[in-house]
Amino acid sequence: MRSIPNEAQSYKRTPLFDEKSIPKGLLKDHKTKKDVWGKIHVVKGKLIYTIQSNPAEIVELGPEAPGIVEPEVLHNVKPDGSVQFYVEFYK
Repeated sequence: MRSIPNEAQSYKRTPLFDEKSIPKGLLKDHKTKKDVWGKIHVVKGKLIYTIQSNPAEIVELGPEAPGIVEPEVLHNVKPDGSVQFYVEFYK
């Protein structure tokens, strides 16, 4: 995973999701718009984050290991049991 550029500013975040309330769109491949980065913050539990690069990168996220979403890169998440998380967006 790459890092969010230092000059990028946080501008919004999602509500807190859990394994029951996670939007279906996050479970299948999707991407952010041009110049929009995301940071997946896991508050509790584990989340499997798949980045559709070549080859695909599969990362286990947790409270100490956030996920970085690069602009325009296909990705998806999958809960690994009970989880709470939100996504913060930067541009």
